[in-house]
Amino acid sequence: MNPLNDSVRLGSLQWQTRRHFLQNCSLGLAGMWLGSQANSVHGEAAKPGDAAPMLAPHFPPKAKRVIFLHMAGGPSQLELFDYKPDLQQLDGKDTPASFLEGKRFAFIQGVPKMLGPQFPFAQHGESGAWVSDRLPHFQSVVDKVCFVKSMHTTQFNHAPAQLLLHTGSQNLGSASFGAWTMYGLGSENQNLPGFVVLVSGGKTPSAGKSVWGSGFLPSVHQGVQCRSKGDPVLYLSNPEGVSRIQRRRALDTLAKLNRETFEQTGDAEVLTRISQYEMAFRMQTSATEAFDLSQETADVHAMYGTKPGEESFANNCLLARRLAERDVRFIQLFHWGWDSHGAGANEAINKGFHDRCREVDQPMTALLKDLDQRGLLEDTLVVWGGEFGRTPMRENRGGREMKLIGRDHNPGAFTMWFAGGGIKPGVSIGHTDDIGYEAVENKVSPHDLHATLQHLLGIDHHKLTYMSQGLPQRLSNVTQPSRIVTDMFA
Repeated sequence: MNPLNDSVRLGSLQWQTRRHFLQNCSLGLAGMWLGSQANSVHGEAAKPGDAAPMLAPHFPPKAKRVIFLHMAGGPSQLELFDYKPDLQQLDGKDTPASFLEGKRFAFIQGVPKMLGPQFPFAQHGESGAWVSDRLPHFQSVVDKVCFVKSMHTTQFNHAPAQLLLHTGSQNLGSASFGAWTMYGLGSENQNLPGFVVLVSGGKTPSAGKSVWGSGFLPSVHQGVQCRSKGDPVLYLSNPEGVSRIQRRRALDTLAKLNRETFEQTGDAEVLTRISQYEMAFRMQTSATEAFDLSQETADVHAMYGTKPGEESFANNCLLARRLAERDVRFIQLFHWGWDSHGAGANEAINKGFHDRCREVDQPMTALLKDLDQRGLLEDTLVVWGGEFGRTPMRENRGGREMKLIGRDHNPGAFTMWFAGGGIKPGVSIGHTDDIGYEAVENKVSPHDLHATLQHLLGIDHHKLTYMSQGLPQRLSNVTQPSRIVTDMFA
């Protein structure tokens, strides 16, 4: 026994990290990572510096890209699309006990009053779709869309309901719909992010950035939040005094260091880091051009109701069309402010709800018309909706009737609409009961929605999986039933 040799050996072992051990073992962490790519349904990995490569779908798709318009807060279906004349007859009456038994509410207490529709409804288009007078522009395009009035969810609070709608799970940590789409199909544009997020209304969704996160998927697939004013991404422009040539040299040096790190550790996130740096460099020219609304004509700005230089849903809708033209795979818009409790003017049906409708009506209508006239609607899937609906009774926070009018959260029924890529236009799917409280016919859950939309993208929702926590995770959920709603298909 040699004390000196033992001391040296001990020092060596103390210096050696777990990464060094895995690097030097017979397989090595890099080999483990390469083997883990069998997780991918396609078994392909991006080269360092590349965006997510374009991959083949399971079968011919009806849609190539998605524009998802999320109305954060839960818009009232009873004031927009789900006309219930029987509810009007109950307006102002005490809610029957049978409507309250076994129900959980966010704020309703005691016995609230029933609340009839607050705005006039009329039928529009050849399809005869019922739409309230809050959406006068949208009334002109009802024959282009498919309404699903029987959406329902298991969650009655915002963050869990938003997570369920966008990730398939009410808990944090799962991958978003956009991330799954990038993982399964990749990107057609190597100079822009394949998954772009645009936010308006002054706040992000209650669930935060998790609703466009990658969860357990490699982080290269997460959404990139961009802005409709200033630089599309913060700090995208070079600092004053730094030329594009200097930035290129700096990135080349940084990429070399990162590749060396990857060779030593096999950490796949290092590849993501290289890819994101390179994407940012390419975006300095491509994104600046794509997000430049000044290139649009005065007629286009008038159609959307845009105000260049401001953050608005209208600007974001026009940007969505420009990004769709440039083959961005998944474009996610969040517009905050639809939580119509009536506790304050901004969230009252007789106050703030008017503003929310006015903010979205013209631009979402223009988006559908613009996509259609440019030949993009046929392979672009447009989705509109919130995380849940509203109750047919008036909210009585603290058990007392409030000065302003509002409705509580209702997971039992809400309406979403769809247009474009493979969607049957001019139809309404499913029904709610006579007061719009519960979906009763052709009920559609978030898991059904995911399976259906992935099918339109050419993805078999059973086959697109990723091993995490010992399970082949999928967007349509492993433990809950899901079905493809073929009634929605053209």
